[in-house]
Amino acid sequence: MCFMTALAAEAARTIVAIAEAGTLEGAARALHVTPSAVSQRVRALEAELGRPVLHRTRPIELTDAGLAVLRFARQLEQLTVDLRAELSPETTGPEPLTIVVNSDSLHTWALPPLAGLVDRVYLEILREDEEHSLALLREGAASGAVTAESDPVPGCSAEQLGVMRYLAVCAPAYAERWFSGGIDATSLAAAPSVSYDRKDNLQRRCLRRLTRAQVEPPTHYVPASAEFADAIRLGMGWGMVPEIECREEVRVGDLIHLGERAVADVPLYWQQWRRSSAVLREVGDTLREAAQALLR
Repeated sequence: MCFMTALAAEAARTIVAIAEAGTLEGAARALHVTPSAVSQRVRALEAELGRPVLHRTRPIELTDAGLAVLRFARQLEQLTVDLRAELSPETTGPEPLTIVVNSDSLHTWALPPLAGLVDRVYLEILREDEEHSLALLREGAASGAVTAESDPVPGCSAEQLGVMRYLAVCAPAYAERWFSGGIDATSLAAAPSVSYDRKDNLQRRCLRRLTRAQVEPPTHYVPASAEFADAIRLGMGWGMVPEIECREEVRVGDLIHLGERAVADVPLYWQQWRRSSAVLREVGDTLREAAQALLR
């Protein structure tokens, strides 16, 4: 089966339009063709693949095969941009590139090295938590991602960046109020915690590690990395802060670490398309080099 036929390339562009529009009619408007022509392209592609590429719902959803075609189309777009830049460097500027970086990495270590590439790439950085970033790779919405998942998305490679350690910390006045009698299941059940959002499970992991029990303390939700740490500094609750962000504050006593076992380690990986452009490879190399210097 040849995926580089004119039919496949045209069908791939059609799948992109459908994914972005959510309907065949919207895709037809974007492609300046009739809805019937869009349907014919989809049927031809499904016949070539031997499987459906769409769930014909509203909005339309792609099957696993459709997502694979979408990734192929996005990769083809990126490689086309890369080829144009290589053949006509004097007429092209920095290339656009979409990647996913979790908020804590973006806040603590990833942004400075990426800033060194501004003459080569225009970045769209999508913020997602580590465990949910792969969905954006599967959907073709991003070409690379910092993620906690070691198993590569189909069509992608995965390399370990390092381990980001989080420390359970709180403000001194908060510790005096809630933990003056010690840190145990009873005090932790009463003491408010701070979470990034409802998908953030680091605090729950730490509680299980410390108590071996199902503890559900009252929780504040602060969905921004800098403000999350600020909420802890202000005494709203205890929470898990990256060690590279709070190490010095713990050392001088501005934040209190809840104990040697009050830690959580999150392995981080860089996943990127195997059919990668030169600029995507450069971004990956830059992030790996920075992670080796800053992560565990």
